[in-house]
Amino acid sequence: MPFDAQSDATDDALLARFARGDRVAAQSLTLRLTPRAFAQAKRMLNDVTEAEDVAQEAMLRLWRIAPDWRPGEAKVTTWLYRVVANLCTDRLRRRRGVGLDAIAEPEDPAPGAERLLQDRDRASALETALQALPERQREAVVLRHLDGCANPEIAEIMGVGVEAVESLIARGKRKLSELLGGAKDELGYEET
Repeated sequence: MPFDAQSDATDDALLARFARGDRVAAQSLTLRLTPRAFAQAKRMLNDVTEAEDVAQEAMLRLWRIAPDWRPGEAKVTTWLYRVVANLCTDRLRRRRGVGLDAIAEPEDPAPGAERLLQDRDRASALETALQALPERQREAVVLRHLDGCANPEIAEIMGVGVEAVESLIARGKRKLSELLGGAKDELGYEET
């Protein structure tokens, strides 16, 4: 097949022909894809020499996988762009002196099992202590510290004055402190 007829062939077809030993197909695919690989690497690395190396390595990898290429699963260009991106990422990490093994695994923000159990125990102890408070103190403390209401709002809800709310909350907190004070170690609270 003449060289200029190769320009109409798909990347998949050219790669399949190369895998069967067609050097003209290899040349055509090289002329088509190497500039793309180089341009991507140059944008990522901002270094012409390294970009040339990456483009060459990416094309070598393409030639190695040619016999195993399965047309239709992925576009040749998509595969090539991914390889170029990975090669560039590796080089950028080496530039910064960071190897893949040196990069710490991201920390899981979710609390661990021990913390979840401790939180459950604390919530249970608080609920038990709240139930031991007189009803009005419990209502004032819950509205203020669990529901986040302001004292004037609590006063309106409870039908009392703001000073009465402050007194109910203060007495409720003192009683909670007494009820929970003996369980500080058990609940994981440190003395402050």
